Amino acid sequence: MDTRTLSLDTPDGALPVYEARPDAADGPARGAVVVIQEAFGVNPHIEDVTRRFAAAGYHAVAPHLFHRTGDPVLDYADFSLVAPHLQGLTDAGLLADVGAAVDRLRQDGWPDARIGTVGFCMGGRVTFLVAGHLALGAAVGFYGGGIVRGRSEAMPSLLPLVPGLATPWLGLFGDADASIPVEDVEQLRAELAAAPVDTAVVRYAGAEHGFHCDARPSYDEASARDAWARTLAWLDRHLAPAG
Repeated sequence: MDTRTLSLDTPDGALPVYEARPDAADGPARGAVVVIQEAFGVNPHIEDVTRRFAAAGYHAVAPHLFHRTGDPVLDYADFSLVAPHLQGLTDAGLLADVGAAVDRLRQDGWPDARIGTVGFCMGGRVTFLVAGHLALGAAVGFYGGGIVRGRSEAMPSLLPLVPGLATPWLGLFGDADASIPVEDVEQLRAELAAAPVDTAVVRYAGAEHGFHCDARPSYDEASARDAWARTLAWLDRHLAPAG
């Protein structure tokens, strides 16, 4: 596996991107994936997830979305450190950053239909945002808060995007997530019935926010394993080459 951190030019400065490619000896990659970070930066866990995608046969990249505010890696134990960096984000800026990562993959020969996005925590919301603006092959959001109710004026509810959703989207949520009520998840499921693309919503009983992250106390192995398997199946279903 080849890994490195490269730098992309954006209107807001250099955007670091962690990249992992499958071993060439294993044959052609299955597709490409943009991994969207949690609210704690592109930390060792997100880098590990990026490598997991490469191990599964995908050319994976993880853009550093906090590049405008110093590109920190934040401690899971102190959420107070997160707020200044979240406040430095806007939906327009997030779309620009993910767009830059997608453009990089396009330059490497990947058509949009074979590019997916997978995001965690705040990144789960970003995958929905991107799915409403770009016609990519697939998207998966793990416990993405703020889709139904919004987070701020700069990051409002994304439900108005549903009628024009352009990318198949899978949402994975924990019933014990204190930040995303089950009622919101079910409202999202109901709204997605009108989406023009394939969508699915999965709930895990007893799983908390961050259930997929094995570096957090909320890690739930059974839910994480099932969600990862569903993610790979979703990508395989939607990013598989024609024929």
